[in-house]
Amino acid sequence: MKTRLLIALGVMVWMSGASRAAQTAATIRNPISSSPESVAAGKQAYVRTCAPCHGTSGEGGPGNDLIPAAPDLTDAAWDHGSTDGEIFSSIKNGIGPEFNMTPFKDRLKDDDIWNVVNYLRSIAKK
Repeated sequence: MKTRLLIALGVMVWMSGASRAAQTAATIRNPISSSPESVAAGKQAYVRTCAPCHGTSGEGGPGNDLIPAAPDLTDAAWDHGSTDGEIFSSIKNGIGPEFNMTPFKDRLKDDDIWNVVNYLRSIAKK
């Protein structure tokens, strides 16, 4: 009984922390202005690291053969938050719990991720 209570308490604490992290990500401001240089750098990083899953156009994976399919990054539907901070956090930390979107924190520097965010904004359908 004590073990179940401790497990339940641990899950509640973990969920509370995950919720706070999402709220915090939403408030993070992009420190890199969206300039032609930033967008170009973001496109280079995107093509190298994101296009294999999301496609070169950002409209979903090549044939969308991933399970679950890599989402369209050019539309208005962002399941994991649409603020710059939330997008940055999704790229940097991945998207759990299965982590189909793996973390890129060990492969991209923060400035590179912010440039990708600026690039994604530049290709969004209006």
